[in-house]
Amino acid sequence: MGKSLIQQKRGKGSPRYRAPSFRYKGKVNFGRYELSKGMTAEIINLVHSSGHSAPLMELQYGNGEGGFLQAPEGIKIGDRLDIGENAEIKSGNILPLKNIPEGTSIYNIESNPGDGGKFVRTSGAFARIITKSDDGIVVELPSSKRRTFLPECKAVIGVIAGSGRTEKPFLKAGSHMFAMKAKNKMWPHVSGTSMNSVSHPFGGRSSHAKGIPTQSSRNSPPGRKVGKIAPKRTGRSKR
Repeated sequence: MGKSLIQQKRGKGSPRYRAPSFRYKGKVNFGRYELSKGMTAEIINLVHSSGHSAPLMELQYGNGEGGFLQAPEGIKIGDRLDIGENAEIKSGNILPLKNIPEGTSIYNIESNPGDGGKFVRTSGAFARIITKSDDGIVVELPSSKRRTFLPECKAVIGVIAGSGRTEKPFLKAGSHMFAMKAKNKMWPHVSGTSMNSVSHPFGGRSSHAKGIPTQSSRNSPPGRKVGKIAPKRTGRSKR
């Protein structure tokens, strides 16, 4: 019999699991402009948003529009940022990847030109350009994984501020709970075997170790399709 799992309840969109986005300052992405013509933007404020781990800089673009971006290290209110293909390689400036030298630290990288930035957006994070070619730009992400981007994708020069955030301990479970609740994060993480039988197929039977396989059939119904889904093999790899 299928059970209503927590991930299914979250996907339903009930108020209990809805993100408090009304508290967020706004969307964090690039404004609308043409890189070929170039533009400047002024930092008018540095703000805190509960939905973002990094401090945000509020920008006033040259075309009259405003927006938010993750603040890099070393900037202050009143600084002016250059945007475009001919912008200087300086912290906070926005350029396409094809115009950024190899080895430069960048963040908020677009997955596709014009999407506003999808990669490397957390506090203290940065990526580096490894190699450049006409087909694509190879970037090393903070996870050490390398990904190829289109040359027209934009990125911000520098390192995102707030690098010491993870070094401060929470000390209390209550503080951690409120921090996760502000961003609608799933916390605490509880294994299925530790739950009650009504909450998870692996739960119940008054013990942690259950004599039930963790692999499920490809044709299992929703609520039972948990664990390893139709695995080709299980166990430790023999090398």
